[in-house]
Amino acid sequence: MVQSGNVTEFIFLGLSPNPEIQRVCFVLFLFLYIAIILGNSLIVLTVSFSKSLGSPMYFFLSHLSFVEICYSSTTSPKLIVDLLSERKSISLEGCITQTFFFHVFGAIEMFLLTIMAYDRYLAIYRPLHYVTIMNRRICAILVGMAWLGGFLHSIAQIVFVFHLPFCGPNVIDHYFCDVLPLLELACTDTFFIGLLIVANGGSLSMVSFIILLISYSVILFHLRGHSKEERRKALSTCASHVIVVILFFGPCAIIYLRPSTTNSMDKMVAIFYTVITPLLNPFIYSLRNAEVKNSMRKLWFRAMNQGETGRG
Repeated sequence: MVQSGNVTEFIFLGLSPNPEIQRVCFVLFLFLYIAIILGNSLIVLTVSFSKSLGSPMYFFLSHLSFVEICYSSTTSPKLIVDLLSERKSISLEGCITQTFFFHVFGAIEMFLLTIMAYDRYLAIYRPLHYVTIMNRRICAILVGMAWLGGFLHSIAQIVFVFHLPFCGPNVIDHYFCDVLPLLELACTDTFFIGLLIVANGGSLSMVSFIILLISYSVILFHLRGHSKEERRKALSTCASHVIVVILFFGPCAIIYLRPSTTNSMDKMVAIFYTVITPLLNPFIYSLRNAEVKNSMRKLWFRAMNQGETGRG
């Protein structure tokens, strides 16, 4: 059981106290969330049903898209519902659960991005051994390790908060639960716990980013000896990965490398990594990748033909 003190629920202040702005935000975020579900589901379905997208890169991409759906779903549905609610509340247990899965899927995404960088490194730096190294068994193991790492990271984060006493106040100046806002509401000294939480999340982000940086630096260095066409194709693929990495790790750096304050800046940054990044990923990977676009087109025509056959 969570040690609650006198507090059994928390109240979110949300994005804005203005009812008109809340109604506009409801329509906007409902549209964006539907787009996130549809866009990332399309990536998953396209990779699953297209034989031409059987390489490890697309295997990891489909898992990344699935995790994006889960990641956004930990916060977006509650945000959308609260935008039409006068009282934006969540139970203590619900808050802890939301925080746990928010960090689970965030960490899994971080690990998957690192694995995808390693995959591109092997494909370009060791092309003759690539198929042998990155076989289906190894790919499945790497994805499994990403999920295991995500759960272990989240457990390490949540265990610090799990037994904190919350005696009041119970107002969170945010639109979802996270460890740092919860620490501010605990009725005990949380300075040391806060350092451990920031060290855990910050070190994970930093190590992953360094691995990504090294991988792409080696790739760029190695591409100097390739033909112009090979460089263009490799850079096009890597550019999509680098854009997604910047979109994901940029907000992480803002959260962990600046003083912890719950203000409008934190909310804007949170919107970026919980809504904007999951929304943009399908567009980034599909618009910059001819194979994905062609496979989507074939999948669409196949579905249309089957629909016409069924009606006939």
